[in-house]
Amino acid sequence: MTDDRSHPRTTLIRLDRVKARTCLSRSTIYAYMRDGRFPQPVTISERCVAWVEAEVEAWIAERIAARRSS
Repeated sequence: MTDDRSHPRTTLIRLDRVKARTCLSRSTIYAYMRDGRFPQPVTISERCVAWVEAEVEAWIAERIAARRSS
């Protein structure tokens, strides 16, 4: 039996939560992904994707850090 505390918990979030967290529209998120400026989603099934919450949070933190350095 493994100890769950030794493995960080990874949370996946769907597009509605990504949009709410980033204040971006669906089309902007997908455009940023095409340009390599936003995290790629994880394929859950043939017609379902989700994003790693920590990666979206890191993207937000990068935006905040870029603002402070300007």
